[in-house]
Amino acid sequence: MASRPLKPRIIFVTKFGVAMLVLYGIVALNQVNDAVIIPFTEVVARGAAGLLTGVEGGVDTQGTVMRSARFALDVRNGCNGVEATILLVAAILAFPATLRSRLIGLTIASIAIELLNIVRLSSLFWLGEHYRQVFDLFHVAVWQSLIILAAISMFVLWSLKFAERPLAKSR
Repeated sequence: MASRPLKPRIIFVTKFGVAMLVLYGIVALNQVNDAVIIPFTEVVARGAAGLLTGVEGGVDTQGTVMRSARFALDVRNGCNGVEATILLVAAILAFPATLRSRLIGLTIASIAIELLNIVRLSSLFWLGEHYRQVFDLFHVAVWQSLIILAAISMFVLWSLKFAERPLAKSR
């Protein structure tokens, strides 16, 4: 079995690390948080409440807080799907691919992560209302792991589908 060169891997890891630092740095700016992240989080909270309304009524939102007569959930940074999206975006940007492939991957995968996150928030709210004793387990362990696993899986699927040809051509 022939060994593959180490240099492309080092380049990928370096680009990935730099992209993560830059993206987290941008998101950490108070101006970006206040003007972009908080309004985005409010949309995510409304989406999750809207999904729940189809199952059971009486879920309202005020800002980033989802509320019913029995439970309230404040969707904060770390729960809005932005971190998983940053992980995914950094990986796609670092991987050798065409601009078109990257744009397709960034668009589809970012939307998929956020839709999954809306399902996550809806299920967590429902668990908080009906099965409070397992809420923390699902919030901290189950769903966080699933969201990160989904981001990694989407990157792997994207890289196999869209990035293999440009990578093979560059060898």
